[in-house]
Amino acid sequence: MSLPVLPTISTFFIALSAVFVAIGWAQIKRRQIEKHKKTMLLAGIFALTFFIIYVSRTLFIGNTAFGGPADIKIYYTIFLIFHICLATTGAVFGLVSILSGLKNNLKLHRKIGPYTSVIWFFTAITGVAVYLLLYVFYTGGPTTSVFKAILGGE
Repeated sequence: MSLPVLPTISTFFIALSAVFVAIGWAQIKRRQIEKHKKTMLLAGIFALTFFIIYVSRTLFIGNTAFGGPADIKIYYTIFLIFHICLATTGAVFGLVSILSGLKNNLKLHRKIGPYTSVIWFFTAITGVAVYLLLYVFYTGGPTTSVFKAILGGE
C-alpha cells in the first residue's frame, strides 16, 4: 500500500498538535505556566502547519473524493461535514485561546481553554478517521484541484 505524501504529513501534524494540547493541559494542571505556554504555542504551530499543507494541496493538487462503497458514501459525507464544523470551531477557539493567553486575558483564557482542548481532540480524532477512510481503508477517488475545477482542464 502506497500512502499519499502530503495528506500523510498533514495528518501527522494535526495529530501532533493534539498530543501537544494534551501535554499542555497536563502542564497547566501542575501549574507549569511557562512550559504550558511554550507547549500550546507549539501545538498551534503544528496546527498551522497542517492548515498550510492542507490549503496548499487543496488549491494546487485538489481534494480526494471518497473511493469507498457507494452505499456508505452518505455516512462518510455526514462524518466529513461534522469534522469540518469541528475543525472550523476548533480553529476559531484555538486562535482566541492562544491570543487571550498571550495577552494575559486569563479570565477568557481559563473559560474557553478547556472547551478548546476538547474540541481540538475531537477534531484531530475525526481528521485521522477521514484520512483512514480516504487512503487506508479504501482507495481514494479522483482528485481535482480548485483551479482545474474552476478554470477547466486536465
